Amino acid sequence: MLRGDKSAYTDKQKRKAAHIEAGYVKRGVNRDEAEARAWATVNKESGGGNRSGSGRGVPDTTVSSRKGGRLGGAAAASRPAAERRASARKAAATRKRNAAET
Repeated sequence: MLRGDKSAYTDKQKRKAAHIEAGYVKRGVNRDEAEARAWATVNKESGGGNRSGSGRGVPDTTVSSRKGGRLGGAAAASRPAAERRASARKAAATRKRNAAET
């Protein structure tokens, strides 16, 4: 569970955390864990809470965001084309079956 209040964070940091949390929830992570991961990511990228105002705080990095973007698709690209095709067919059949059930 999260500790402390978030008053030291800027509006941008709060929006970023909310967006990251939504992505985790969409991928199936429970809400408490998603919130904790989101704030950990914001802290890693921005160095924690930054009060607004000129010259206050530290420059942000995007190292976590870039890492996620670079890793995406690496596993699929290393598989043979026939295996990827079979996986796509299976997924399409599952989507079709689930659509028919509802």
